[in-house]
Amino acid sequence: MTCSPVQVHTGRVPVRPVSNPPNPWSTAEVDYLGDPPPARLEVFRDSTRRILSRNDSPDVGYVWSVNPYRGCAHACAYCYARPTHEYLGFGAGTDFDTRIVVKPRAAELLRAAFDRPSWRGETVAFSGATDPYQPLEASLRLTRACLEVCAEYRNPVSLVTKAPLVERDLDVLAEIGAHARVQVMVTLPFLDAERARKLEPWAASPGRRLRTLERLAAAGLATGVMVAPVIPGLNDEEVPRVLAAASRAGARRAGWILLRLPGSSKAVFEERLRAAFPERAERVLHRVRETRGGRLYDSRFEVRGRGEGPYAEALGRLFAAAAGRLGLATGSCAEPEPSPFRRPPRPGRQLALL
Repeated sequence: MTCSPVQVHTGRVPVRPVSNPPNPWSTAEVDYLGDPPPARLEVFRDSTRRILSRNDSPDVGYVWSVNPYRGCAHACAYCYARPTHEYLGFGAGTDFDTRIVVKPRAAELLRAAFDRPSWRGETVAFSGATDPYQPLEASLRLTRACLEVCAEYRNPVSLVTKAPLVERDLDVLAEIGAHARVQVMVTLPFLDAERARKLEPWAASPGRRLRTLERLAAAGLATGVMVAPVIPGLNDEEVPRVLAAASRAGARRAGWILLRLPGSSKAVFEERLRAAFPERAERVLHRVRETRGGRLYDSRFEVRGRGEGPYAEALGRLFAAAAGRLGLATGSCAEPEPSPFRRPPRPGRQLALL
């Protein structure tokens, strides 16, 4: 994979001092003399030849995912995908927020993947690492183009976002839903707008996300809420209220994920937590360690998404009880059997024998 800069006109652009933990894959580290310069949005082109990523983790709920973007301008302090930017030679902090890599050939590559004889129509998740509806999608429309391919092939889709921009694509989502399973989950870790703004500075407000849930449900789509991440000592007490608000908005399914801080994500989260909540930072970090065996992160399968110990178990019971009272389904959806996937007829393509 190689990256090259590309010119893209965008609206609101996050500006903050450059702040990245040291990149463990880099042989050099930049240290500014004086104040660091502001970080402005830069966009790079990804020349990758494949678009489908395979997941082998038993606790993620999907096998295949599509990421039209790398990095995310929502700039959420807690994002577990930040270390993936280091493989590109970028940083996991401000670089992840403002140096966005795009895949212009995403739809073309997805169509090629669906045309391979080995593809059997499994559910495709959008996206495993970054929000498929981050601000650049408004102009680049890469996620929409990929969804149009899924509609053409009747391939099941699972989508997770915190952006109201998903409402733009209600038509193509409905087209997919006419033949195949489509599920849209809206990420909502906070109801308190002030708290959300401090840790999700460029994402939509909680109230706006609830309106998105309402519109998705009104369109007849299977909708749900992801309370992710649950941050011990900060937003765990909000979980029942988040679920209740989402249920009123039309959510019929719910999930939760404990705060995950792999690699350099730990340094980014701690820095931004201390800046945003100086009076609560130590309590939060203590609670996180309480759910992670004394560490800030545990990467083991089956543990990384839920944690362990009494406090983590209490969080699980809190979520289960609240979801149960509201009648919200939990757990992963089973793959449709058989898959409705089919390759559309094309000139020169031999039709299957009946």
